Amino acid sequence: MNKTLELSEISHSEWLSLNQFFHEIKQVDSQCVSVYYPYGKGDETISLLRETKRREPFEKIELKIEKTIKQLKENPISKGKFTKTFCIFGWIKNDKIHIKKIGTSKKLPYIYMTSKKPYLKPFSDILKINHNVLLVTIDQKTARIQKFHGNQIVQESKLRIDLQGRHRKGGQSQGRFLRARQTKIHVFFKNIAKKIKTMDGCSELLLLGGIGHAKTEFYDELDSEFVKKCRFVETLSFSTPINDIHKKIIHHLYEHRRKHVVEIIQKYEKLVKTGLTAKRNNVIFKALKIGAVDTLIVSVNYHTDSQFKNILKMMEMAKNTSAKIEFVSSPKIIKTLEINDSVLAILRYKIK
Repeated sequence: MNKTLELSEISHSEWLSLNQFFHEIKQVDSQCVSVYYPYGKGDETISLLRETKRREPFEKIELKIEKTIKQLKENPISKGKFTKTFCIFGWIKNDKIHIKKIGTSKKLPYIYMTSKKPYLKPFSDILKINHNVLLVTIDQKTARIQKFHGNQIVQESKLRIDLQGRHRKGGQSQGRFLRARQTKIHVFFKNIAKKIKTMDGCSELLLLGGIGHAKTEFYDELDSEFVKKCRFVETLSFSTPINDIHKKIIHHLYEHRRKHVVEIIQKYEKLVKTGLTAKRNNVIFKALKIGAVDTLIVSVNYHTDSQFKNILKMMEMAKNTSAKIEFVSSPKIIKTLEINDSVLAILRYKIK
């Protein structure tokens, strides 16, 4: 595996902890204040909270978040080796203010917004947390299908057939034996494909591995929907430890995200000449106000520029108008598109 890719990916232990945190915070079904800020920017974040006027319930939550930020300055927490971003969520339930917080070793975008639920997309985009993944380990007579939600196995199925390894003397000919054997394997693979369909449930990826050639033979049984989602996993067997399985899932989720971002950027570049994109912040503000933005493309580094407060507002507007927000962390893409101090937008329709 490329060392550069390894360094950009989250560690296995931090991924496990963040999945647990994500699972807990995802249960919150109340209006929420979500704050993400870089390590060392606590005072600036408090100033931002104070200068932004909100309705009374949110003001009370923000006061509690201020206290939490001050506590974190004294006693930082992190699930990684070094904290780069703090994430704080506050909401009211049964007339009581609830706060949950976590630190991560990854750089996340600076975020301050109110929404109907906690805003968790950076966890999915940058940290690759809480995705649905199907893992299939296979040989010619055994298959294990595991459905992962984050780091948890939520469903598992095992299939097996009796398969004679070699032709014995007497009885049917060698050729007939091999044809019958191959037919049995073919039927077995079809049954596995059917089982995968019943277990899928909108999984993001189908990871396929196993010792020998069975995985490549089975691949031909997948329909086009699963072919798009399928990735071959190296050195995966029925005895692979669960920690190593998690590491493989993390790696393939990162690879999948990189491909997804490249496709979004290609779509943006293709639409530039059609008038269905916007690059200037004032134009994007106007488009957001009338609900014309389909996708907002934001650099994770945008908070280093003086425009970051305007971009914060744009992200909140996008969230509340059902526009998609896509975070870009690739230095190469950020440099090419010059989006450190601005955002890009793909529009639903042309605006004047």
